Amino acid sequence: MATQAYCVKCKAKRDMEDEKQITMKNGQRALSGTCPVCGTKMFKIGGGRVKVAAAPKAKAGTRKPAKKSSSKSKVKAKTKSKTKRK
Repeated sequence: MATQAYCVKCKAKRDMEDEKQITMKNGQRALSGTCPVCGTKMFKIGGGRVKVAAAPKAKAGTRKPAKKSSSKSKVKAKTKSKTKRK
């Protein structure tokens, strides 16, 4: 295949060796290989996102009821004001 990619160590574009197509964590495709001169890992990011199969839709009427929020009113502690006595 001999795809060209930038080698960070050599600071030049070189043909990659041992190319593999990988999918990154964010779903984008990339090519991974090594530099033929210095042996550093090289990457060439390209291509669109990998299409992920859609999750099956829930059937009508099978939704779980929403949980009721228990909002208890917060009672503020009353503090007695101190007054000076003469």
